[in-house]
Amino acid sequence: HGLSAEAAHRLAVLLDLVVSDPRSPTAVRDPAGILKEHLADSLVALELPQLATGPRAVDIGSGAGFPGLPLAVGLPEVEFVLLESVGRKCAFIETAVVACGVRNVRVVQARAEAWPEGLDRYDLATARALAPMEVVLEYAAPLLRIGGRLIAWRGRRDAQAEARATAAAAALGMTIDEVVRVVPYSGAEHRHLHVASKVSATPPRFPRRPGTARKRPLGGKRPDPGA
Repeated sequence: HGLSAEAAHRLAVLLDLVVSDPRSPTAVRDPAGILKEHLADSLVALELPQLATGPRAVDIGSGAGFPGLPLAVGLPEVEFVLLESVGRKCAFIETAVVACGVRNVRVVQARAEAWPEGLDRYDLATARALAPMEVVLEYAAPLLRIGGRLIAWRGRRDAQAEARATAAAAALGMTIDEVVRVVPYSGAEHRHLHVASKVSATPPRFPRRPGTARKRPLGGKRPDPGA
């Protein structure tokens, strides 16, 4: 991705920390797996021109810091907030930020639906392995300014799921712009980045109460998994 030697060093420090720190909140612990499943999968978004939307970005549900922390390393001119509701995960991300010497990252412990400080503020939102797309859209829309974009990491494409996401986007003042197939590393299959834009103000009933987006998702009823 044309990263500098300094950025490569910071990413190597991050990889070593995820491997060695027992507090690392990820099931992938071997270096090769972390390199592929976390670092390469996060950095593949640098291939998208839509990533360059403005100076403020929020990574929703950062977990162990992916994709937000690697992207912050790769985009030092962008100020990232890594938004995570679980305290122990925030503590690990804080440790990683210090260890890597990353200065354009702030870690915030909060749920996306209960963070008034972030409303209508961000040029870019990212979300990886977080929730169904209609739920991710509902988390992101209130945080984005008009013209801001959401990039969501998804797996295999599903026509019904994408139809629900399109309906949810319309209810939130957003549009689904495109779905981009990506290959973050050799052998990776069914990896897609879904790109959405905020085109009008978020309706005043959003954000809904924490947990509501998952319990009563927008975009129509999801099929019964047991059917």
